[in-house]
Amino acid sequence: MKKPNKKVTVAKGIKITRAKEKKMEKSPGSSNTGEYKKVKPKEFCGASGGSSKYSYPVNTSKRRKAAVKLAHNAPNPAGIKACVKRKSKKK
Repeated sequence: MKKPNKKVTVAKGIKITRAKEKKMEKSPGSSNTGEYKKVKPKEFCGASGGSSKYSYPVNTSKRRKAAVKLAHNAPNPAGIKACVKRKSKKK
């Protein structure tokens, strides 16, 4: 008998199965998916760079700087940088 897959929180208010989280973590630039459980989903830039949509949080200035610095790990680093710039203007 197969066990039901447990749901885990990956962002504020977002729960997915553990298997889906593990699959997201394997994509390039997404190793930290699920580590930012209290960050709102709209405060991530990972999807803009081709990574998991729950990677590259930009909810604080320190995290924005880190996202730009680590953008080279994403499939499309320019997408991450553009997203950070766009979200920085809103704050």
